[in-house]
Amino acid sequence: MQIRAHHHYPSRRSPVMAENLVSTSHPLATQAGVAMLARGGNAVDAALAAAITLTLVEPSGNGLGSDAFAILWDGKALHGLNASGRSPAGWTPDRFAGLDEMPFHGWDSVTVPGAVSAWVALSERFGKLPFATLFEPAVRYAETGFPVTPVIAALWARAADQLGAMPGFAETFLPDGQAPRAGTFFASPGHARSLRLIAETGGRAFYEGEIAEAIVAFAARHGAALSLADMAAHRPDWCGTLSRAFDGSVLHEIPPNGQGIAALIGLGILSHTAIRDMDADDPQALHLQIEAMKLALRDAERYVADLDHMTDVPPEALLDDGYLAARAALIDPDRATDFGAGAPRTGGTVYLTAADASGMMVSFIQSNYAGFGSGVVVPGYGLSLQNRGAGFVLDQAHPNAVGPSKRPFHTIIPGFLTATDGAPIMSFGVMGGPMQAQGHVQMVLRTQLFGQDPQMAADAPRWRVTEGLGVACETTLPEATRARLEALGHRLTLEPPDNAFGFGGAQLIHRLPQRGYLAGSDPRKDGAAMGF
Repeated sequence: MQIRAHHHYPSRRSPVMAENLVSTSHPLATQAGVAMLARGGNAVDAALAAAITLTLVEPSGNGLGSDAFAILWDGKALHGLNASGRSPAGWTPDRFAGLDEMPFHGWDSVTVPGAVSAWVALSERFGKLPFATLFEPAVRYAETGFPVTPVIAALWARAADQLGAMPGFAETFLPDGQAPRAGTFFASPGHARSLRLIAETGGRAFYEGEIAEAIVAFAARHGAALSLADMAAHRPDWCGTLSRAFDGSVLHEIPPNGQGIAALIGLGILSHTAIRDMDADDPQALHLQIEAMKLALRDAERYVADLDHMTDVPPEALLDDGYLAARAALIDPDRATDFGAGAPRTGGTVYLTAADASGMMVSFIQSNYAGFGSGVVVPGYGLSLQNRGAGFVLDQAHPNAVGPSKRPFHTIIPGFLTATDGAPIMSFGVMGGPMQAQGHVQMVLRTQLFGQDPQMAADAPRWRVTEGLGVACETTLPEATRARLEALGHRLTLEPPDNAFGFGGAQLIHRLPQRGYLAGSDPRKDGAAMGF
């Protein structure tokens, strides 16, 4: 990694260097995290305060009804946490008989929310500050209001058109019948009420007490299957990580049910190509990455599911080096190939990372899935519910088939890089549906193979595979590069670089060689990296 005074790519941002750092997609959330560090908290406290604040200030990507995952370096060892929820016990295949696909909105897309359990688990095991302290910034903003940022205002307005008639949505998110405009203040007394209950009870009110009862009562009113037993049965899992080495670095991802394994497969395939002989923006390097990700996403779509149901093809089989070499051999260096890869739908997510002077580093992600999620909002509690159930498929022969008390396929993935000797290098993530695994590979190669600093890597033009030979590219990708990719047979579509859903939002913190860290924050989002 090199730190340059001038970047190759257009950006208003410079990398931020400090001994204590927080990088998120919203400045108020970043400040909430930094405030915890200033009060004597550690990176976990900072990450959680930021995550809690994001449920309020960035409702277009996450909320109290989200799921969450985390990878954490505690100063000595790496830990992985899966806090995704399961489907209701009443979700038998018969419930969805006659449908062509899983519902994308409404109650039949709602699984048990896991984010609150992640906050509790991380705070209890690794936090320094009292749990209730972490909620103070978010409660203040919920009660007194906060100014809506431009990117969030645009996404909010889009959601108003799509979800305005969903149960409870307008009551909470459309004051005066419309989405808040950029620069106007938004307050949510119901959200403040929920935050206080969660803080005071250590999360118990959410899964067993008042909030759980409100969720389930609202579900019953609309004929949904979610029950108090489903809520009370939820537990997060300390699951460790899966990993794959690429030269001197090792990429770590959460094991399935998430798509992190697709990043490992893609990186593993690329390790068997000539990409090391190329430059970061060489069209041939992009071609190899695109082809590798087509293969990786095809495997993820076919095999990834709740880990308990991946019995025929376990993750280890997909990461076998012989298998990856065979997949790499399918890539034609002179021609794009239709491997039949299909990307999941786009979605809304928040990713954040924090690191402190003691050496602790946290990679954390939470998400509603599609923007405001299911569109269902529990009245009086400011609680939007995710639509992760849409990640299931209806084919009962598929390992990811919908069923009772089962985790669905997940798009959200935190990333973490270590050296081959286990020393931490970088905590990072790229939010944005199917962009995430592809974004992880792009960030790893740019920072580790091509030597770019985190801000430069975040600024660089992005691409994502879509279907068949399709590749979506940002308009900032040079015309000559686009022409070469098209000559190789890729069918390009151009999208503006401010498409945070399509191309994601990266947040990265990289350790400096001697002391402290260097952070980058994606210019496609409203966020910021800050520290001291």
